[in-house]
This record gives sequence, structure tokens and C-alpha cells, in this order.
Amino acid sequence: MQPPAPEPSKAPPETAPPEPAPQGRLRLAPALSDLPAPVDAPARRSARKNGAMSQPNAAQDRQESRESRTEPQPQPSVGSLAEHRPHPVAGTGDFERSAAKLAGIVADIDADPDDYEEDFGAHDGEELPQGRFLDRERSWLAFNERVLELAEDPNTPLLERANFLAIFASNLDEFFMVRVAGLKRRIATGVATRSASGLQPREVLELIWNRSRELMARHAACYQDEVAPALADEGIHIVRWHELTEKEQARLYTLYMNQIFPVLTPLAVDPAHPFPYISGLSLNLAVVVSNPVSGHRHFARVKVPPLLARFLEAAPQRYVPIEDVISAPRHLGELFPGMSIEEHHMFRVTRNEDLEVEEDDAENLLKALEKELMRRRFGPPVRLEVEETIDSEVLSLLVRELKIKEAEVYPLPGPLDLTGLFAIAGLDRPELKYPKFVAGTHRDLAEVESASAPDIFAALRNHDVLLHHPYDSFSTSVQAFLEQAAQDPDVLAIKQTLYRTSGDSPIVDALIEAAEAGKQVLVLVEIKARFDEQANIKWARKLEESGCHVVYGLVGLKTHCKLSLVVRQEGEQLVRYSHVGTGNYHPKTARLYEDLGLLTANQEVGADLSDLFNRLSGYSRRETYRRLLVAPKSLRTGLVTRIEKEVQHHRAGRPAHVRIKVNSMVDEAVIDALYRASQAGVPIDVWVRGICAVRPGVAGLSENIRVRSVLGRFLEHSRVFAFGNGGEPEVWIGSADMMHRNLDRRIEALVRVEDPAHRAALSRLLETGMSDTTASWHLGPDGNWTRHALDADGRPLRNVQEMLIDARRRRRGTATP
Repeated sequence: MQPPAPEPSKAPPETAPPEPAPQGRLRLAPALSDLPAPVDAPARRSARKNGAMSQPNAAQDRQESRESRTEPQPQPSVGSLAEHRPHPVAGTGDFERSAAKLAGIVADIDADPDDYEEDFGAHDGEELPQGRFLDRERSWLAFNERVLELAEDPNTPLLERANFLAIFASNLDEFFMVRVAGLKRRIATGVATRSASGLQPREVLELIWNRSRELMARHAACYQDEVAPALADEGIHIVRWHELTEKEQARLYTLYMNQIFPVLTPLAVDPAHPFPYISGLSLNLAVVVSNPVSGHRHFARVKVPPLLARFLEAAPQRYVPIEDVISAPRHLGELFPGMSIEEHHMFRVTRNEDLEVEEDDAENLLKALEKELMRRRFGPPVRLEVEETIDSEVLSLLVRELKIKEAEVYPLPGPLDLTGLFAIAGLDRPELKYPKFVAGTHRDLAEVESASAPDIFAALRNHDVLLHHPYDSFSTSVQAFLEQAAQDPDVLAIKQTLYRTSGDSPIVDALIEAAEAGKQVLVLVEIKARFDEQANIKWARKLEESGCHVVYGLVGLKTHCKLSLVVRQEGEQLVRYSHVGTGNYHPKTARLYEDLGLLTANQEVGADLSDLFNRLSGYSRRETYRRLLVAPKSLRTGLVTRIEKEVQHHRAGRPAHVRIKVNSMVDEAVIDALYRASQAGVPIDVWVRGICAVRPGVAGLSENIRVRSVLGRFLEHSRVFAFGNGGEPEVWIGSADMMHRNLDRRIEALVRVEDPAHRAALSRLLETGMSDTTASWHLGPDGNWTRHALDADGRPLRNVQEMLIDARRRRRGTATP
């Protein structure tokens, strides 16, 4: 049965600016091998009777959400109650007409501002139905809803719930700064057309406004009604000014006068003072004051200094939002002496902060990007958050002066900007957090745990090492690999890609040390890594000053692949040691992001990396490699070809399956290949953390496709692609998500995993993540995600991350009972 749903209007209403305030009112100016096999060994659909399930399985990036943000607080960017599921919506007529056999399935309602196309998925053979793709923006909002559900779950440790509330808020900030801003820009310039999901851009925008409003209301309610009271029960009080004792208020007055008042700048708005520029994501006070002599009322804006703590400690374990301290009556009186404070309200603006650099016209990409970073600060507003108690006249002023639509105004209960909960989540209360886990050295690098670093090169001469972070230590594997290379006199050259790294990066330090020791060091720094541009520019210059050869990749392409190559003199030979990973060379996030990496002395891989680095730094036009698939030339076609080969294996009665683990799955060509394989009977599993445009479980189209999502204490970030291959399993790992930007506008690399034990380990990982006995979210054909956290008897299902943690603890003799 098709679920009922309202159809969105064809375009959001245009909101006229409010009338100017009447005279006399406001005066204003205009080790994977440890993972047990799934317990259930689930019997799959009849299509799986081809023997594929007897084979080991395998498949599986950070978004870049923040593989996206300022190098974030290293928090995993990763919940939905039944009554709050996204509302299904009516499909397009094309879908119903083209797919009458797909009864009960409705078209989704969003679109991809990056890739609006009227035609897609061209393929020789039977035409696939219109409306077969779920919408990207709705799918992203559903992902952030899953994050919210973790915050709403009382079984999540309390400070972790606060952390997930902060992650939700931070994610949504970025969504508006990039995705919503990009969509609005395309609408304004007339380049946005109907998307693969069937909606016009204005319909998508209306959907985003409505759905995000619902989620933000849930987010605020979760904090106000659940998390804040639970924190108070544990002795952690987040209070408002009026709840403080006189002693606490007196203490904060002293703090205010000494450390806050001197940096505040009240900005009046009157005929001599135009409305000030409001910076993106800043907290602001809208203050209405009156002149007791003339009786005139005036508006002023006070910006909350962003470098001060979000929550101030009034007493041990008692915190008050900084805006409450600034807006206390006595404190505002210090800012506006002689005036009467009539009212004050908090507001917060989100602006377009995406970058547009015309590389073809930029003689110097570094300088062009620095100029664009300055422009980013002045992007147009895309969202206005206000306290729900705001005066209507003040709100009208803000809407008019910011030139923002009423649909983009979000009234919320205070406090605004709950990203500040990252600080609360960081309090030293281990009993309110996930149990601490410290990664150990991978056992293939050191047979016995010790304080001394393992000899990486000696280990790699014996065997490849498949790393699984954060369960395997990054510092004693990848970091040690580069540090030893920097210090080893026999190492002649190091070549390295850097997309994101930490501010105090030991990776950068090792590269500098190597260059200063006279080694040839090539570093490809991706200075266009979103929200890390400024940090990467700084590190690029520091590396250049030390003698490293620094390049910025290819014009028009971001370099997103995760590669290290070390060339070492061993007797009469030059031996190449390589690392190909799925995650950034970032020691801090490596403790929070789940990623895979292959360390190897295999000379085919080494030769491939040499060729690829030559392409990135010189004029090589090589497009084919021995054990790599590289975007934008061979990666998509290589994967699609392998999916199509699974159809041939299945029809011939040989083992066949496709298993993929990624952050995002939206590329139409890859999805269509999966649909055609499903129609042929090939069993397909997709493990996706975030966005997914696949409609699984549709009769005649995708009944052999299952889609799962796992969120938790670590951010699932690895990418794996596994194929049954007629009984000779083929497994790839690497940096690429199935998105247009990754496959068409980035340098991405996948490496084929050859060791049978490594392939089997990856297969166990994928089978466990997709198992019905593992806690996860299941995607339905209507685009709704359903959480499966309890079994039929109400017992918690197995958590794949906790299973891997416990496996490592058992190996070291520290397993939990």
C-alpha cells in the first residue's frame, strides 16, 4: 500500500519584506581478523541460492561533513523515533507510469544541487523507471536524524548524548552553509534544474525548510526535556541567569567586568549608524534601549565574542551560557549607561560559506584561495535562528535588514547554538561516557606489545599489514611508518598526500625532518579541503620553507586520495613501501574515525603510487594502473564493470555478490548498475553511513538489495568494495565515496587487497555489519530509516564497534567480563 503523503507546493511562497516600523517606535536605518562471523548466518532471498553466501564477503569514508568542517573538534559526525520518521511524499507521475509494477513505492522528494540533470543512467537495454533514486538532501537530513536518535536514546551514556546533540547542531550548520547555500545560489543564477529524484529546486528548498524545522524542534526538546534534566540529576547543571545564587552572580559580575566587558562592542543602529554586518554562526544580542529624556527607542546589536567559552562555570559543575552573563540587567547597563534597557533577544545567522575559485583563471591558486577565504566571511545569509520569545518588531527588523525569507527563520527555545555542548561532553566524568578504549599496536607489526616502536620496514618485508583504526593504533603504524622513514638514513624519498591533518601534526613534523635531513620529500597538500583551507595553506608554506617540494594537485580536481610512498635503498635495490588508506593522516581523528589502511612492500603497488604521484606533480597522462582504480578516469568504470561481471557469474551459476561500505551512495551510474544486478538476481549489500539514493526492496527493481547504516561512538568512515567474482573474491579499499564529486572532480584511489586472510577479515566485517543480529538502521523503499537496536525479546542487538573493541581487549587480556 502506498503511504499517504502531502505533495509539496511547486514553489515556496515569496515573502515580502515587512513594512518599516512606524514613527515613534524603533528608530532604525534602512585487527579485523578478530571479528567473529555473524551468529545468524542469515538466509537471504532466493536469489542467493547461487552459492555466493558460502564465500567470504567484503565491502565499505568522513564525509566530508566534516570530511568537511574546520578541522573540527575531533568529534565523530554521526538517531529516529517512529512517530518522528520523515513523512513519505507523493511520487511523480513519471515514476508511477514507468513503474506500475513497482506498486506501493513513491518517488522521493529531494535533489542534488551539485548535479541537476534531466537525463541520467543511460544504458543499453531495458529502461529503468523514473523516480528510482531517493533524494540526496532528504537522505542527508535522515542521516542527521539518526544522529539525533542517538542523543534521544536513554541507553546512550549521558555525556555522549550531549555530544551527539552538539554533533547534530554542527552537522546542520554545515548543511546550511554548503548544501542549502549552494542550492539557493543555483536557483538565483538559473542553473538548477529538476533532479534525479524528480523535484524542482524550489520544491527541494521548501522540503529542507520544513524538515529541518521539525528536526531542530526535536533537537531543542531533547536538550530541554531530557538531557539537561538528566545532567542535573548527575550534578552537572546548565542554568540560566535567574537560577544563579547571589554569590554566583556576584562572582560572574567580577568575571564579566574583567574579562568580557572590555572586548564587547555595542553597535547602535540609527540614521548615522547603518545595520551592522552579522558574521556567520556568531551569537548576537538584539538589544532595545530607550532614552529616558526623549523617550525614543533604539536598536543595538552586541556580538558575543566567539573566542570566549560557550558556557561559563558559575560554581563547580554549574554552568551558565555566556549570553546570559552579557545580558544580565546590571551588565547591559554597563554597556549602555544612562539608557533604559527595555528588552533583549538572542539571534544567530548562518551564511553561505562555500568557496568558488575559478582555477583556470587563477595564476596562483594559493593566492586565489586566500582571497576567496576573505570573501567567504561575507556570504549571503541562509538561516536565521532566534529565541522563540523574540519581539515581533525586532524580528521584522532582522528579517528586513538581513534580506532573509520568513521561511528561513527558525524560532527556538534558548539557549541557541548547542554546538557548545562539546565542552560539556568533554567534562572529566568517565562514568557518563563510553568506556575508555586505548588502541594497541597491530599484532603483525609487533608480536609482543612493548614501549618501543615496531620496525615497520622489517615487518612489511615479511607480509602486508591491513590496519583497522581506531582499533589498531595509528601512532604505532602509519605515524611510525613516516617517522621511521624520516629518520632512516637508507630512505631516499618520501611522497605524501595531505587532505586534512591536525594543527600539531607529527606527520608534518616527520616530513619536515626528512626534508631537513636531505631526503627528497614531495607533499601534495589539498588546500581546497573544505573548511580546512586556511590550516592547509599554513602547513603548505611551513613545508615549503623546510625544503619539501609542495604541490597543490591538478587544476579542477581535489586530491582526496590517501597515499604514502617511501623509497628505501636496500643493498643494490631501491625498495618501495606504500600506505593506501581510507582516512586522513590525522592522528587525532584517527582515534575517533573508523578507517582502513594497507601497509605493503608490494612492488606493483609501489610502482602504481610512483606513477600516480608523477601524474599529480608533473605532466603524466597515465590512466591505468596495476592494482589501483583511480578517479576520475577508471574508478567508476572499474566498479561498474565488476558489478556487471557479477551478473555474468550469477547467470552461469558461479558465486556472485556485491558488498559495498561507503559514507555516501548517490552516483546514478553506480546505482543503476546495482539495480540491474539486482534484477538479474545478484545479492547486494550496501552499508552506508550517511546519504543513500538507493531504493532497496522494490519488486522488479531492487528486491535483492539491502541497505544498512551503523552509527555509534566512532564515525564509520572506511570504504570497501567486495565482489564474489565467481568464487575468487575481489576486495578493494580506498578513499572514494559513490558521489559525483568523488568520481568526477577528485583524485581518488582504491587498492585491491590480495592477501586471502585480509579479504576474509574484511568479509567478516561486512557480514557482521549487515547481519540482522547487529544493531543498525534499515533503509526502506520509501526512503525511511528504521532503527533495529533490540531483538524480539527486547535484548540489545550486538554492536559491531563494541565487538571489535572487545576483540582487541581480549587479545591483550583486558576484555570486559
